[in-house]
Amino acid sequence: MSAARTGIRRRTWLLGALGATGALVLGWSVTPPRARLGDGSEWPAGSEGVALNGWIQIRPDGHVVLAMPRSEMGQGVHSALAQLAAEELDMPLVKLHLQQASGERLYGNVSMFVAALPLHPRDKHADPQPVTVRVSQWMVSKIARELGINATGGSSSVADAWEPVRLAAASARALLLDAAARRWQVPRDALRVSDGVVQGPAGQSAHWGELVADATGRKPESVQLKAVADFRLIGQTVPRADVPAVVFAQAQFGLDVRLPDMRFAALRMAPAIGGTLAQMDSAAALTMPGVEQVLPLPAADGSTAGFAVVARSWWQAEQAAERVQAQWQAPTAAADSAQIEAALRAAADSDQGFVFHERGDSDAVWNAPTGDNRRLEAQYSAPYLAHATLEPMNATARVLDGRVEVWAPTQVPQLAQAAAARAAGVATERVTLHVTRLGGGFGRRLDVDVVSQAVAVAQATQGKPVQLIWSRQQDFTHDFYRPAMASRLQAQLGADGLPEVLRIRSAGDAIAPRWMARVLPALSGPIDTPDKTTAEGLFDLPYAIPHQRMAHVATRHPVPVGFWRSVGHSHNAFASECFVDELAALAGQDPMDYRLQLLQGQPRYTRVLTTVRSQSQWGQPLPAGQARGVALHESFGSVVAMVVHIERPTDAPLRVRRVDVAIDCGFAVNPDNVRAQMEGSVVFALTAALYGVVRFDQGAAQVSNFPDQPLLPLALAPEVHTYIEQSLAPPTGVGEPGVPPLAPALANAWAALTGQRLRQLPLRVPV
Repeated sequence: MSAARTGIRRRTWLLGALGATGALVLGWSVTPPRARLGDGSEWPAGSEGVALNGWIQIRPDGHVVLAMPRSEMGQGVHSALAQLAAEELDMPLVKLHLQQASGERLYGNVSMFVAALPLHPRDKHADPQPVTVRVSQWMVSKIARELGINATGGSSSVADAWEPVRLAAASARALLLDAAARRWQVPRDALRVSDGVVQGPAGQSAHWGELVADATGRKPESVQLKAVADFRLIGQTVPRADVPAVVFAQAQFGLDVRLPDMRFAALRMAPAIGGTLAQMDSAAALTMPGVEQVLPLPAADGSTAGFAVVARSWWQAEQAAERVQAQWQAPTAAADSAQIEAALRAAADSDQGFVFHERGDSDAVWNAPTGDNRRLEAQYSAPYLAHATLEPMNATARVLDGRVEVWAPTQVPQLAQAAAARAAGVATERVTLHVTRLGGGFGRRLDVDVVSQAVAVAQATQGKPVQLIWSRQQDFTHDFYRPAMASRLQAQLGADGLPEVLRIRSAGDAIAPRWMARVLPALSGPIDTPDKTTAEGLFDLPYAIPHQRMAHVATRHPVPVGFWRSVGHSHNAFASECFVDELAALAGQDPMDYRLQLLQGQPRYTRVLTTVRSQSQWGQPLPAGQARGVALHESFGSVVAMVVHIERPTDAPLRVRRVDVAIDCGFAVNPDNVRAQMEGSVVFALTAALYGVVRFDQGAAQVSNFPDQPLLPLALAPEVHTYIEQSLAPPTGVGEPGVPPLAPALANAWAALTGQRLRQLPLRVPV
């Protein structure tokens, strides 16, 4: 019965998410999916050379340009996608260049939307997959192709590009080889390619640029992707091509944009989130050097109302903003952390919520009489967190002659373009968007509030471009925060010490419907469908427990929430993996061995856990004052096992000495970049685990800068050792999967050292 109920819930969720009648969905679903290859007409504007499809363009000198649909924020996506294209074109990376795409539908991210389906790993990885899984993935894939939303998020960039970028490059290669075969009157299989140069059997040679004119307007005779055994670039550690430009300050970030006659703007928003500007006196500010205007700034796309000061430099504008006498109107419902935390705890203890996963009959087993020593209950919690990107929020805009031009570090160019159009009251076609590099994203730049604000200010500057920059204080106090969370976990052990039943109920705000209402208002409805991000990392555990029930209570508090690096996994893994450690302790078993017993028939998980056990020297004696902790978690398609080695001499602060990370991320396109992402994830997650918390009082965030929510000092950064499992499966996520296991592994190490179980983030330990 429970399996049937779960199937009904999933079908209900899917139809609600699609928002269409059954007949319409049925008729539309049998049509072929939208192709992702495109043609030359879809190439981004302002290009040179000849486009052979929507992704690949050939220059006369034989160099190749790849349309780059994803935003570079340090994760290495520009290099990874370049490797995919250069591999299939048989050319060196130095001859491949990138042109940033904007809002073209061709480059919509399909994988990110398919990954949003609330599918359990045992169903998703089953062979064969259940019909409901295949149908839901097919439908959402089609919807994503039709929407064509170009987004960089969900650790999906390489996974999404794996097929279309390689296919586009292989198709271009086939067209060019066909042209060479016709020119030299030889069979195509008699040709050889090296470094972008085609060689014929009689010594003929021509580079791609010399063949492209003969290749246009045709279709390739046959296209075949390279076999893994023939890869020369994919899977190799190659230097990232963008590093020199960043090191020598040649790369353009949002803050680097400079235009003739530019103005700069600073802003102040109501201290209480959701507040309004009652009145202001700007006389003193307008007398200051360089200051030209003080403008009220309405709320837009999720932002809080305030005012902006326009001046000839940002520092002049920022100083003048301090002189504006503003009176603020507080919102009716003001955020208060104490009240929110109490409400979350009560919701997690209730009998409410949407059931994301159910197996067996957990109620019957749990309600049966048993000895208390075989049961364990625990409540875990996590706070709101700010993104704190090192490049503050910014955008540059110019409004002139009914047209809008925007320069922005954004993860969603298409949605930023739409936001600019809404702000200016023009058609989207009259907005030109330039995507710059991002000085950190972490999900914050999936929102478009700063773009709307910049355009609103630019409308008042008589055609002059204006760059709006948030101060660090405005950034911390007006973020779209990671939601606060509470969860209640209950388990009962069998005679062998392994859990017979696992019941989890979590509570917290749903991100997806709030984000949709901000950036995609046309697709946002009055009723929220269940949001996978609320329960991921709880409902999709890999452990073989006969009776399970995982539900989530979707709350709605005044704090605006958004996608934070690894989203729900970032706090849910803390609860689930600490709880598994507690169960192992209750059973009197080693936590590593305990997990391996629960992973029978799960080779991916077993493999990474076995690797990290060996490499971390798990089980080897440690000196007094040292301990290790382990955590295992799948997110964004990748499985990560992590061991954290800590040291705390008597009466001394905690020190994380070493972190061992084993990851199965499918085929690793650039192994060195995978290691870099794991290292960055460890530092990012360790910062959050030790210091990260944002509290609210009377609607205002009680943090304003890094002293309130500090970064991990360099002196406390641990050694990180990464071990990549070899796999021939398509690539999965890398940018986020290294974050979730850190906090539970650290908390488990602390428990091993001190006997103290920490169930609340941030971890209250001496550092």
